[in-house]
Amino acid sequence: MTIKTSIIAALFGAAVTANGAAAEELRLYNWGDYINPEILKKFTEETGIEVGLDTYASNEEMLAKIQAGATGYDIVFPSVHMQDIMVKLDLLAKTDINQAADWGNIDPAFMTAASDPNGEYCMPYGWGTVGLFYNSEAAGDEITSWADFFAIPEKTGNKITMLNDMREVMAVGLIMNGNSVNASDPAEIKAAMDTLISHKDAISAFTYAVPGMISSGDIAAGQFFVGLNAMATNVDGMEYVIPSEGATMYQENMCVLASAPNKENARKFMEFFLKPEISAMNTAQQFNGSANIPARALLPDAIKNNPNINVSAATMERLEMFKDIGAAVKQYDRAWNSIRTAD
Repeated sequence: MTIKTSIIAALFGAAVTANGAAAEELRLYNWGDYINPEILKKFTEETGIEVGLDTYASNEEMLAKIQAGATGYDIVFPSVHMQDIMVKLDLLAKTDINQAADWGNIDPAFMTAASDPNGEYCMPYGWGTVGLFYNSEAAGDEITSWADFFAIPEKTGNKITMLNDMREVMAVGLIMNGNSVNASDPAEIKAAMDTLISHKDAISAFTYAVPGMISSGDIAAGQFFVGLNAMATNVDGMEYVIPSEGATMYQENMCVLASAPNKENARKFMEFFLKPEISAMNTAQQFNGSANIPARALLPDAIKNNPNINVSAATMERLEMFKDIGAAVKQYDRAWNSIRTAD
């Protein structure tokens, strides 16, 4: 989710075939590294549709770019709460993907968007948790809680990091105070801010570069998403934990922009992704959870049998997904600014 690169070189002018006709196109705007390039290649081979991909590091970055007038993108991959915001802003197109022949592959448990309970707009894509990656030797001991995490620098002299993400960081403060990650009560938001500021000296940076920093020994632990490079990084002593106080759960959905110039091609891609073998191919690279029921049987044992990916019912009770917090986001913005600028 962290690398702002273009995986497939994409020019927003229409591609031209050998006979001079404009080639069919599809433009994706997704989290960094969150889609297997082989899937894009297979889609082009099967359909003749050329796919371009640009990436972003956060929901807010994506929304800001779209609102600023970015054109040419067809599909975006917002988290559920951001999907609800984008529907409210009339930025998403109704696709009726729930009428597709393979829609039954989608687990109804992932129809979590308040704005789209039946799947008329978007398709559940992938899910996972946001907990702590740590090097057990550098951390000095087993880490089981957020309190253990914040104690690492004083205990060992080694560094820790948190995500450069307002909602994820604020969520930790809210969780540590026993409140919902979607709290709108000003007192609860302030308490979360105060808790995080009290630990500010322990935090060396707000960053998405956690896997590489742990691998290089620059940090002992960092708040990070369960999937992607962190799970695949071969580092002795690398551990992942969902803290005992609780953590967040993320779900990314595949949506078509209202401004999309290639809506028909976008629908074709969504249908393509409904195939179990395609969904499984992506999940196998991501090391996270799948919303596609038959795809789960096709996943490697390292994912199927991993309790940090396919969490238990008891663990699920400690997880909470973000919702659209409406006007309360202004309070979060002020708190986040105070946290980042605190001495």
